[in-house]
Amino acid sequence: MRSVQEQMEVIRRGAVEILVESELEEKLRESVRTGVPLKIKAGFDPTAPDLHVGHTVLIQKLKQFQDLGHEIYFLIGDFTGMIGDPTGKNETRKPLTRDQVLQNAQTYKEQVFKILDPERTKVVFNSSWMGPMAAADLIALAARHTVARMLERDDFHKRFTSQQPIAIHEFLYPLVQGYDSVALRADVELGGTDQKFNLLVGRELQKQEGQRPQTVLTMPLLEGLDGFNKMSKSLNNYIGITEQPKEIYGKVMSISDELMVRYYELLSDVDLEMLQSVKDGVLGKPDGAHPMESKKALARELVTRFYDDFLARQAEEDFVQQFKQKEIPEDIPEVKMQASEPVWICRLLTDTGLVSSNGEARRLIKQGGVKLNGEKVADPDREIGPHGEVVMQAGKRRFVRVIFS
Repeated sequence: MRSVQEQMEVIRRGAVEILVESELEEKLRESVRTGVPLKIKAGFDPTAPDLHVGHTVLIQKLKQFQDLGHEIYFLIGDFTGMIGDPTGKNETRKPLTRDQVLQNAQTYKEQVFKILDPERTKVVFNSSWMGPMAAADLIALAARHTVARMLERDDFHKRFTSQQPIAIHEFLYPLVQGYDSVALRADVELGGTDQKFNLLVGRELQKQEGQRPQTVLTMPLLEGLDGFNKMSKSLNNYIGITEQPKEIYGKVMSISDELMVRYYELLSDVDLEMLQSVKDGVLGKPDGAHPMESKKALARELVTRFYDDFLARQAEEDFVQQFKQKEIPEDIPEVKMQASEPVWICRLLTDTGLVSSNGEARRLIKQGGVKLNGEKVADPDREIGPHGEVVMQAGKRRFVRVIFS
């Protein structure tokens, strides 16, 4: 087993907060001394049948713990899924039926093993201990927390002050999630930053049970392809892990260099030395990896993870061929532009130096001499951005990659 210092370097990678870090170091020292792995828990409510890479941020962190030799508990919240997680919701969420939960849970198991080692992962369902619980037991659990403490939760507080309804069963959700940690005697629980309140409830319930409280590790919510909003299917800024290889590859290649670093940190298996090389390359340091090559490597890694190396190489060949057909060179100048709203394409052509004036930009567009990502632009009033990146072409040989921030 690796030293405590080496393990902490891996564990800190991409994490937002570790509560309490000194406690985790002590647990790791004990684990190294005794050879007994820590119990690492993360819970997932099967509320949808498929996952996108934003969901895999926690799973990737579980894999890092797994590679360090610790015991992974992938908890499927089939019981909590029927309550409905109120986190971030401004209205009561409709509970799922038992059949919906079980169907979604099966697809989750199939998808997470694209990342985790199935032989070394314990898949558990919280209905195993919550299902047999009697009404009296549930009342006793509810007595351990006050309404005042519940209303400290940001989303509950906002709904209460705006006089939006909060159903009684929603207060049970943090308690049940916390009790999961008691049932498993978890040493560490992972969750998104939006789950911090629930994770801390787990610590409190463990203390009340006389257990050593779990360490809480929060991970960021991954930005989508636009580099701004949380990855979401509803915003169409997601990379689905069941999408076709060429779709996954192409979507990764469409992100900005800065967002690529973020994806490397949270989604990639590369070691810390390679991660630093990627960062240095984006910053333009001479010893850093070339951003285009780094992006290709990341796209290959994700396609390989969800499919295989052959399909990843094939997706790369298709992407390169598509660029050649559109006559877009790989190594082109980059311009970073700050924008909070869409930018007029003529202004963009002028500001990036591709043309000398807005009038010239209009004339060139009307003549069919301007392309955006390899496609001709027909409308001189078109607006672009303000997120992600685009490749602009004026004439046959003038190119620039615009990265919005």
